[in-house]
Amino acid sequence: MHDQPDQLEPETLMREISDLEGRIGELRQAAGVPEPDLRATLDAALVELELALTVLRTMGADHTGEQGGSAAAENERRVLRSVFQDAPVPLFLLDRNTSVRRVNRQAAAMLGTSAGYVSGKQFTAFCDMAGRAAVRSQLAAAVRTGARRRVPVRFLGREHPVDAVVTLARVWIRGEPDPMVVVAAGPTTTPTDDQSPPTGQGKTERAATAKGASAQAASARTASAPAGEGAAHDGRARARSAHAAPPDDEAVATIVHRMDVLATASELLLDEPVFNETVAVRRCARLLAAELADWAFIDLTGPNGGAGASSPAGAHAAGSPPPLRRQVVMGPEDEHSVEAARMLEEVEPVQGSLPHTVFVTRQSALRPHVEDLDVLGVCPDGQPVCGKIGATSVLSVPIEDGDHAIGTITLAASGEYGPFDLMDLGVVQRLGRYLALVIRAARLYRRRAEVAETLQAGLLPRSLPAIPGVRVAAKYLTATHGSEVGGDFYDVFRTENGWGLILGDVCGKGEDAAAVTATARHCARLAARWKAHPGDVLGVVNEALLDEDRFVTAVMAGLTLETERVIVTLGTAGHPPAVVVRADGVIRSASRGGVPLGLFEDFEAGLDTVELTVGDTLILYSDGVLEACDMLRQEFGQERLLESLAGHAGEPPEGMLAAVERALLEFCDSDLRDDVSMLALRVEPPSLG
Repeated sequence: MHDQPDQLEPETLMREISDLEGRIGELRQAAGVPEPDLRATLDAALVELELALTVLRTMGADHTGEQGGSAAAENERRVLRSVFQDAPVPLFLLDRNTSVRRVNRQAAAMLGTSAGYVSGKQFTAFCDMAGRAAVRSQLAAAVRTGARRRVPVRFLGREHPVDAVVTLARVWIRGEPDPMVVVAAGPTTTPTDDQSPPTGQGKTERAATAKGASAQAASARTASAPAGEGAAHDGRARARSAHAAPPDDEAVATIVHRMDVLATASELLLDEPVFNETVAVRRCARLLAAELADWAFIDLTGPNGGAGASSPAGAHAAGSPPPLRRQVVMGPEDEHSVEAARMLEEVEPVQGSLPHTVFVTRQSALRPHVEDLDVLGVCPDGQPVCGKIGATSVLSVPIEDGDHAIGTITLAASGEYGPFDLMDLGVVQRLGRYLALVIRAARLYRRRAEVAETLQAGLLPRSLPAIPGVRVAAKYLTATHGSEVGGDFYDVFRTENGWGLILGDVCGKGEDAAAVTATARHCARLAARWKAHPGDVLGVVNEALLDEDRFVTAVMAGLTLETERVIVTLGTAGHPPAVVVRADGVIRSASRGGVPLGLFEDFEAGLDTVELTVGDTLILYSDGVLEACDMLRQEFGQERLLESLAGHAGEPPEGMLAAVERALLEFCDSDLRDDVSMLALRVEPPSLG
């Protein structure tokens, strides 16, 4: 092994120029990473200028390299290997392209991995992001000039970063056509908290924030934790901080931390009484960014994207997988990171990126030391995503429920707590399955809710007809729990000698209840064509429902229109009584009576007659109004309904119903246990025209 004069053949010169252009581009990118090491970048830029000057001075020079016999070269290699492995300091042997050809035992121990894992990878993959470009330039200068160089390097150790000053020396080895570089690391130190990489700062605070957000879901566990243990919940910091403990204790602490992450994730995802995809995805990303990584990306296919990749090749029905869309990006909370997160939410996982590949193949991927900075794609400004966020370690897993892949979870870390390992990958894989099941349930629930809403809309009139001399308004509120179609209905229609209003409630919910609802509504509308009295109309409906297995409560109002007044004939079938609000605010309830429809053949409705004059309002409503409950299970009741109506007696019918809606939702904290239907009819003054 010896030094040799430089050679600059035309092909070599072109390669040198190409490499120089690439390193200059990397230096520009290094200046834009979070908290860049500008001094190291400046030193590297000066080195590149010196290198360019050397190339210019030696262009056209004629140098020859030494060639040794194969036997001598083999003997020299044997001696070198022995010296190399037994050296008391970490040593790396790099080829001219800075790929690691060999490392000794000390270097592998410093990185916390095996020599075989390091070999073949780029040397800079084991350096922190902020200093990579500078290290590349210093290595190129050592190869080009032959001068030894001392460079500060922060290595990405398994447990924590390792600071060292390395010496770069060019060597020629018999049998090798190109020069190589020996990297010798001097005394190593572990960075203190105030020296830790900028991308890792504030991780404890982020973990505490995420824990605070999940306090309700994890209160039982967090309440038992010792006071002031915020740092202990600092995700990877807690697991990695065990490196000072005996190996067995460290393994136990790491396993316990992963179990805690899975337990917390389960509680967060299942905490909602109704599955919500958006909430679940954001909670999952927030937890992962706090506990396992610096950055979390979640990408999903749309709910109608064909269910995802259903085969190992991810083939869609049309021959291609559905498109992935970025849903959420969670990272540190400093100003630079928040701005970067907003931009990264617009960066879709394009073909060739790691998330897209994982989704299509349904195979998880672990990149403990990132060599290709484009692995997560490229930002709109042309900078690699990994360079933008300072990511040196990446993993990605499919979100799949066993049958289909519907997205990916991707984590990125700066290396502050060591690279990702197989245990991290296993935890995130399990979490991906949990999230997939929640998303599948949420999408199924949403589809059923949409079907229920469509069916419910078909059971109600699209619009209310205009009735001369009166003003009619309606209000319908669906229950907040459950996705089945409700049993409430109302209608306004012509009768034999006037107009009719009906409002009813079918016992139960679902498709069967919807069928009974349709029967009751349309039967009443049809019977009113030849039956004038509401009691007679309800009698026909009762006969039609006798063969059904559900009963119906209803109230019908028959309107006889006269000048400046309306005669209302009421028929009630086990339903809450109608309410009359006079123009002066006086309120009265109509008579109760009757039995529900569909129970007995000898049906008889409860009857009443009310006269309305200008400004008077008739209110029909379902029992969902009266039975709405607050947190103490107290019902809204008749009295609160009458108070709400009396307080807004002077308003139009729409305003009166809106007032009841506000009072009702405020009382039950928007948690309606049953559907709510209301109809209002106001006698209007005669038009001047």
